[in-house]
Amino acid sequence: MTKDTRTFSLELFPPQTAEGAEKLRATRAQMALLKPRFFSVTFGAGGSTRDRTLETVLDIQREGHAAAPHLSCIGSTRESIRSILEQYRAHGIRHLVALRGDLPSGMAQPGTFRYANELVEFIRAATGDWFHIEVAAYPEYHPQARSPLDDLLAFRRKLDAGANSAITQYFYNFDAYAQFIDQCRRIGIEVPIVPGIMPISSYSSLARFSDNCGAEIPRWIRKKLESYGDDSASIRAFGLDVVTQLCEKLLASGAPGLHFYTLNQASLTSTLWQRLGLT
Repeated sequence: MTKDTRTFSLELFPPQTAEGAEKLRATRAQMALLKPRFFSVTFGAGGSTRDRTLETVLDIQREGHAAAPHLSCIGSTRESIRSILEQYRAHGIRHLVALRGDLPSGMAQPGTFRYANELVEFIRAATGDWFHIEVAAYPEYHPQARSPLDDLLAFRRKLDAGANSAITQYFYNFDAYAQFIDQCRRIGIEVPIVPGIMPISSYSSLARFSDNCGAEIPRWIRKKLESYGDDSASIRAFGLDVVTQLCEKLLASGAPGLHFYTLNQASLTSTLWQRLGLT
């Protein structure tokens, strides 16, 4: 694939306060200089950030950029999802990231939809081809998957339900992504599967995220990060080298783009973007 046909995108999460919204606008102004294909905006567990997700997406649109809101089915009903879809259509939004989502603490039932394929199927039935639908893929397997085969088949069900493309959970092991793509192609999955990229700024935060989502930090990376202790400058420098090399390898292998989990921070993603020559 050529540079022009690849998709390079950035993920944000909606701010909780007016002050946070102002800070995010300034951060987005820096990120906009990178000219991403789109900004995606997360949707809190159980739909807890529904209104803030919409507000952030509309802000992005007003700034002249493409936005793709996340939509989670956990804790949602058909009526609530239909209402959200109608709002997005009314505002001319054509791109969604459809996810199962996490069950919030204290919530006993997942809601009407149990799995992301059910959400994708509902979106297609309700809106036809209006939305381009992204779904999640897991090169190192979903932490709740019973087996690698079950996870692969669950991914195919989302595509069979009508998803157009996928963004992966972040990873640091190139071979995991390469093997996952090979497995997908062998069973006839041909949609673009864009690698998710997590810049490294803090070892403790990364370890916590990774333990929760099942993303492996290879031992050699973990040990190196541990050795830096509280030396944040060394952690960031090492992290930039590791992630740059991973991205270079992914692009050289034919990956259809990169999706950066920015955590609402511009500096590391901007540096990676420049190192990779994406500006």
